[in-house]
This record gives sequence, C-alpha cells and structure tokens, in this order.
Amino acid sequence: MKILLLEDDFTYKESIQDSLEEMGYSVDAYDDGEKALDALFEKHYHLALLDIRVPGMDGYEILKEIRKAKLDVPIIFITSLTDINNLSLGYELGCNDYLRKPFSLKELQYRVNQTLKSYHFHTNLDVIPLSHGFSYHNHDQSLWFDTVQVPLSNHERKLLFVLVKNRGYFISAELIHDAVWEGKEIGENDIRMLIKKLRDKTDKDFIITAKGIGYKIEK
Repeated sequence: MKILLLEDDFTYKESIQDSLEEMGYSVDAYDDGEKALDALFEKHYHLALLDIRVPGMDGYEILKEIRKAKLDVPIIFITSLTDINNLSLGYELGCNDYLRKPFSLKELQYRVNQTLKSYHFHTNLDVIPLSHGFSYHNHDQSLWFDTVQVPLSNHERKLLFVLVKNRGYFISAELIHDAVWEGKEIGENDIRMLIKKLRDKTDKDFIITAKGIGYKIEK
C-alpha cells in the first residue's frame, strides 16, 4: 500500500517514513505542500499524512482541494496545534484523524492501520471471509486457505487488496492498472496474466470476469 507523507520537520519526516516502511508500506515524503498536492493528483495513494503548517500550501488548503476533486484517499493531519477550533476545522473539511505532536511511533502505527482498515474496508473484522474457503487478513494484507497462508508477490498483494476493498462489485482494468502499477505503462496482457497468477493460487472461479466491464471477487 502506498502512503503520501507531508512533513517539513526533517526529524519527524525521517522517523515517520522509516517506521511506515518497516511496516511494509511504500512512502513518498514531501516537505512542500504544492508538490505534495501535485503528487496526490498524479499518483494513487491509499492514505495521506499531512502536516498542517508547511511551506507552499498548508494542510487545510490541500484537504480542501482533495475533497473538491473527490479524490478517494483518507487524510490524517499531523499537528502541534491543540486549539479546539483548529481541530474542529480539520474534521469539518473532511480529515479522518489527527496525530498530535509529540506522538509515539506506536501511536502512529495504530492510527495508520485503523484509518486504512476503516476507510478502505468499512469493517471492524480483522479477518474477512472470502469465497472457496479463503480469507483475507487485514493487519498484514495476507491471503489464507483454512490455516495455510498463500504466498503472494507484491503485485498479487496489491491486486488482492483492491479486489477485497471492492468485493461484490466489478472493477475496471484501468483501476487495477492504477492501483497495482501506480501509473507505469503496461499492456492489457499484463493485467490478464496477473489475474491468472492469482487464480492459479486460489480457484479458477475465485476472480470473476465480465468482458468489457472488469473483475470482481464475491463477498
């Protein structure tokens, strides 16, 4: 999963990025608000961590632009502000959570995991039952058959995430391209081959195809 971090304090930026990457997340870090906003429109992110007071464009302004454009990304504000009016403004604009400085890395990890789980999966379940005897574990994005974990490549893990997030609904090849390859140029056959690899590790009917519409897994 891919996270955008906007933080102009070097120490905070380095420690946050290192902690999230140790958890297995891919992190793009910025210290300028305008550059961070450009990246949010150019790439696909599963979460954005935004410091409020940064050069170029502050966190509030970025959030306004994100919500105006209806970008599908949850936002956690990072701030040293404690005034209730400042905190209320963030929630009114549509942020999902706050991290108040100073904070522990354990708190950071907890809030990131909880926000991702509640926003993308809309469930409190740590384990999501899937068809054909498989299950998806939220905390580490793993796939299991009964008590046996199914080994997945990085691309297979990203594909499974977007299928589980939208389970029960068809998603287009374009959305899969954006979520798995993050804008890198590929051919349609690359997507078909990735679908086949995941089917080979599960069941031929685990992923359903609708020609011209897309792919889905059942709830």
